[in-house]
Amino acid sequence: MYESTILQYRPPLWLRNGHVQSVWPTLFRKVPMAEPECEVLATPDDDELHLDWYRQGNDRLAIVSHGLEGHSQRPYVLGLARALLREGWDVLAWNFRSCGGVMNLQPRFYHSGATGDLELVVNRALADRYQALFLSGFSMGGNLTLLYLAEQGERVDSRICGAVGYSVPCDLAGSADMLALPSRKIYMQRFLRDLKAKMEKKAERFPDLIDVSGFDDIQRFHEFDDRYTAPLHGFESAREYWARCSALGRLRDIRVPALMVNASDDPFLSPACFPESRRQLGQYVRLEAPRWGGHVGFVEHARDGSYWSERRALAFVQGVAG
Repeated sequence: MYESTILQYRPPLWLRNGHVQSVWPTLFRKVPMAEPECEVLATPDDDELHLDWYRQGNDRLAIVSHGLEGHSQRPYVLGLARALLREGWDVLAWNFRSCGGVMNLQPRFYHSGATGDLELVVNRALADRYQALFLSGFSMGGNLTLLYLAEQGERVDSRICGAVGYSVPCDLAGSADMLALPSRKIYMQRFLRDLKAKMEKKAERFPDLIDVSGFDDIQRFHEFDDRYTAPLHGFESAREYWARCSALGRLRDIRVPALMVNASDDPFLSPACFPESRRQLGQYVRLEAPRWGGHVGFVEHARDGSYWSERRALAFVQGVAG
């Protein structure tokens, strides 16, 4: 179905730690890139998605989806974009609603199952008559990508040749439990700090819908998703949201070659995020679980500035797209 050789990841000794891998790129990685061509894409509910295009006149396009509280200019997005551009792909990196420095217009923002927004982006790309589309996503964006493909099922456009997801929390409830552990407090505090600023802006615009009083009492995604994500997006509770939007139970519905790369030392992922049975993965999805890599890490000190995750994506996409 696609290439069978696994590109082994063996970082130096000092990077064989999931927490170091997770933090290092955020603090120290820089990816020089030309300014993108920006586009504002209108949504059917009178909102906006902000897209960054890197066009070279190719007939192949890769769409990159970022992670929770990320954006299209994060180093991991730019690193993959640069690698794909070098290999003859155009790239479209998009921002989820409220991300990328521009607050969206509706009370809702984004969530792990907002596949309708990804579908809008895919359809916008297909309108440009690309002959091949490759989807990629990091963390939340990886879950979103795989869930979108699962929902498409047999209806998936024939021009979509494959997908790769990195550090995919395909078991949302389990990952929320992992991030609630005391040893993950530093990550949880950073997410909540960013989300608080975002919800304060929304509360100013929609005071009758959004209340941020007592926000500092929130310590976990359990409370945040119960109070904000679930009601703003039509779910009864955080548990219902997690159950309906986890890609794990839908992987077998995917009908294009898809690779999920989850490092065994990822501090964000629950054991369920490493499905091994063909009954769970289906016929088109493969899981690779390198021993190291952390959460959206996979650091590598290559001469061209690339990371292992980018080399792995190129090897995979070459196998599925030629």
